[in-house]
Amino acid sequence: MSEVTVQINNRGYGLSCDDGQEGRLESIGEYVDLRAKDISASGAANNENHLLVLTSLVLADEIFDMKDDIAHLQEQVRMLRDYAQESGNVPSTDDLMVAEVIEHLANKIENINGRISNAA
Repeated sequence: MSEVTVQINNRGYGLSCDDGQEGRLESIGEYVDLRAKDISASGAANNENHLLVLTSLVLADEIFDMKDDIAHLQEQVRMLRDYAQESGNVPSTDDLMVAEVIEHLANKIENINGRISNAA
């Protein structure tokens, strides 16, 4: 296990992560810090706790939007596959590659969501 300190709202948080994940955790921390600074600059938060709750809600909203987008894309892929099977049309290689990329991204987002859910 490795230790990383991320700065969020000018405060350092020491976190553990798997070896090799330090850069990723630092990048995620920078993203959270950026979102917190955006919310703070808007004047929406009354105090630090309120700021962190608002930041968490904004990030969760982004995740929900991505999950909705993925579900929509997965449905489109299913519809294309069903159409291809029913019509006897074979999808092009490009269509298959796009479908595989969408499925891969969907799985990555589901994994991220699972890690966030487990951390909470």
